Parts: sequence; C-alpha cells; structure tokens
Amino acid sequence: MSDKTTHFGFRTVDETEKAGLVHGVFSSVASKYDVMNDLMSAGVHRLWKDAMMDWLAPRPGQRLLDVAGGTGDVAFRFLKRAAGSKAVVLDMTESMLVAGRQRADAGNMADRLDWVVGDAMALPLPDNSFDVYTISFGIRNVTRVQDALNEAHRVLRPGGRLMVLEFSQLPNAMMQKAYDLYSFNVIPPMGKLVTGDRDSYQYLVESIRKFPDQDTFAGMIRQAGFDLVKYRNMSMGIAALHSGWKV
Repeated sequence: MSDKTTHFGFRTVDETEKAGLVHGVFSSVASKYDVMNDLMSAGVHRLWKDAMMDWLAPRPGQRLLDVAGGTGDVAFRFLKRAAGSKAVVLDMTESMLVAGRQRADAGNMADRLDWVVGDAMALPLPDNSFDVYTISFGIRNVTRVQDALNEAHRVLRPGGRLMVLEFSQLPNAMMQKAYDLYSFNVIPPMGKLVTGDRDSYQYLVESIRKFPDQDTFAGMIRQAGFDLVKYRNMSMGIAALHSGWKV
C-alpha cells in the first residue's frame, strides 16, 4: 500500500491498485470493445477519430506512437493516410492488443506495425523517437495523468505532436444533466447485454465524469512542456480533441 489515493470511477482507491483494476476492465471487454464503442456513441466515435486524423494531417514517413491503442483503430487510420509511415501500438492490456492484431487491417499493414505491452506512465521507449503521439479514450484510465503527459513529451522528437481524444464536459449544465442520465441509465445495462459485464461499463461512465474539463486538461498538457496547446469540442463537448507541440 502507498499513502496516495486516486479514483477508480467514483471509488477512492490506493494508487497501487488502479492499474490492476483498469486491466481487469479491459481484459473483460476486449473482444467486444469496438462493438460497444459503436453502440455507446451510435457510431460517432468513428467520426471523432476521422476528425482527429483531419486535424493531425499525417505526413509520409512519420512514426506514430498510439498509446492505449489496443484494437488499432487510430493506428490503422494513420497508416492509411501517410505513405511509408510506421506505428507502434502500446497498451497495458495484452488481450486488447490480441484483439487488434486479429483485425484484417492489422494483417494488411503488418510490416508497418508493432504491438507493445506497456505502461503510459513509464513508456519502454527511448527519448525523442516519435513524430506523433496519440491516445484516444485512454488517458482518463491512467493512474497519474500528468506522468503520462510528461512521458509523451519525452518520447516525442522536437517538432513532434501530441493529440488526445477523450470524453469531456458539455458547456451547458442542462445538456450535461441529460447526457449523464443517458450515460448512467443506458450504457451499463447495454454493457451487460452485449458483453455480460455491467460493472466495467459502470466504471467507464463514472471515469468520464471524473476527468478534468477541457481548459483544466489543456493546462496539464502545457505543464508537461507542450506549446501551442489547443482543443476542439466534438459533438458539443461530449468529447474533446486536444493538440500540443513539442517545440
């Protein structure tokens, strides 16, 4: 036990426990993860990821690190847009990486892809080794978010770019209340129906509410050393896309 605590959804847990709890969630839902993303967002998560690629504008020959990228969704999009590019997909949950490697796109791009089990807070990768770092719907599951952002800055080359896609906060209180009603009353039962696991999806909707708002998170990105930090709201703020540069 440590003397530091963090949140696991709405529960307060010892920092040393969170990674194992999160690992349990994603091990449980790995085989149905993409199906549930489609159901939870009515397929809109695909549009958000496409918008991420539009803003990122991948260039030929770039090297991508996609953290918490288990099923390969973002890496595949990146590689399709940039000739001669390569990607490393890193995830703490091996079963998520297995699900990604089994997808057809993974076979088509096998020579441009590496799959690595690793921790976002202590990346097993050298300094200044990537042009782009992405993390989609993963950073809110990290025990110490600031440590993960610091690591992103370390592994990016000068001129490299960070892009974070994450669920966020709606700017209007009534809209937020309506969205919370949907999240808490629809998503956990849907998770039980599709994956047989209600508790994991209860955690996922709770973790969204615990994540910092757009401006607070932008400040954390600046604190990690990034410049030119900006964000764009997706679907009025249900999700937000943050961008920063290592100058």
